[in-house]
Amino acid sequence: MEKLNTSLGQGFILVGFSDWPQLEFVFFVFISIFYSMTLFGNTTIIILSRMDLRLHTPMYFFLCHLSFLDLCYTTSTVPQLLINLSGLDQTISYGGCVAQLFITLSLGVTECVLLVVMAFDRYAAVCHPLQYTIIMHPLLCQALAIASWVGGFINTLIQTGLMMAMPICGHYLNHFFCEMPVLLKLACEGTGGTESYMFVAGAIILVFPVSLILGSYAHIARAVLKVKSMAGRRKALGTCGSHLLVVSLFYGSAIYTYLQPKGSYSESEGKFVALFYTIITPMLNPVIYTLRNKDVKGALWRLLGKGRDSE
Repeated sequence: MEKLNTSLGQGFILVGFSDWPQLEFVFFVFISIFYSMTLFGNTTIIILSRMDLRLHTPMYFFLCHLSFLDLCYTTSTVPQLLINLSGLDQTISYGGCVAQLFITLSLGVTECVLLVVMAFDRYAAVCHPLQYTIIMHPLLCQALAIASWVGGFINTLIQTGLMMAMPICGHYLNHFFCEMPVLLKLACEGTGGTESYMFVAGAIILVFPVSLILGSYAHIARAVLKVKSMAGRRKALGTCGSHLLVVSLFYGSAIYTYLQPKGSYSESEGKFVALFYTIITPMLNPVIYTLRNKDVKGALWRLLGKGRDSE
């Protein structure tokens, strides 16, 4: 295969879903709808969290960060995917590919850390309700949010640097955006060392946070079982159940993609899994967190000028 010399400014052709030309129009319509719903849902959460004083709590502070993160993540991939599906342009420059890889990977790592922070917040709220306002001090909340973003970008800076150092052969990326497993497939030389590092980094970023989250919810479950009030149990299980569902959707798809050896990674399956965590999950997050949430419903009624809380 022809070696891609990055100094020549050559780029890649994103194959996308051109293997299924009969489905491209269907994909275009549904992805456009899902993307619009993602923009509307997450923007609404951000506006409500900022404008309604009753939502100025740690839980909605972190949820606001998650919504902003989801907006950035989908916007970094979906517009280009829609252009690809429309047949207007299937190319991406080398610099654009590196930038997209860095942005998507850093946002993904940030979400991994942020979901752990949100689990800690729920642990403090359920297991230590009397000390909750002291534990989750606004300064600590801001520090945890900043640490999530900074940690995600620093980790990704290292991984992107290793990726750029590898010689790439070929111009065809069998995906709809620049993702690490697909780029590793195009490496000209042996990638054993880089692949091993990526696997270890992925295991730390994915498995360790999941362990912390499950540990937090084990403590939460014990605390909920001790609550005598059924209303109290339902409220605790409602907010925590929403978070667990988001965690399952996000980590399940990410572990499938990033903790597979390069040899067993299926590009066709990877594209459909990527659709799930780049489009479906960000769209579902606002619904999962707000569908049965009276606080958010009440804030929405007040924003719309209805003058009453949602029951």
